[in-house]
Amino acid sequence: MWPFNLFGKSGKMNIKTIDGRFATTGQIQPEDVAQLAQDGYVAIVCARPDDEEPGQPAFAAIAREAEKHGIKAIHIPVSGSVSSDQIARFKTAMAPLEGPVLGYCRSGARAGALYSSLAR
Repeated sequence: MWPFNLFGKSGKMNIKTIDGRFATTGQIQPEDVAQLAQDGYVAIVCARPDDEEPGQPAFAAIAREAEKHGIKAIHIPVSGSVSSDQIARFKTAMAPLEGPVLGYCRSGARAGALYSSLAR
C-alpha cells in the first residue's frame, strides 16, 4: 500500500485547503517541510501514529525539520475515531496559532476530522 499517492501528476503534495486556517494532505516527508515553510504554513499537525506503516517517516524526523524552518510541529496520533482527549489537545494546540496550519496523516482524513472538531 505504501506510498500513497500524496502527490499529483506535477510531483507536488496534494494539499486540500479546508479554509484560510487549515489544510490537509497525506503523509509528508522531512524534505517537504522547506516548501511548506515557503508556502507560509506556521504549523503542521500529524494525526498519524508512528510505525503505522513500513517506510513512514517518524514524527520526530518531521518535527526536527520543522524546527529548522520555524514551523511548530504538533503530534496528536489518531487510530480509529477521534477521541474527546484528542479533540481537547487539538483545540489547545490550535488556539495560539496565527496563520495557516497543515494537518497530515495517511490520507488527510484524520487530520480533517480533528479540524472539524473545532466547530463543535
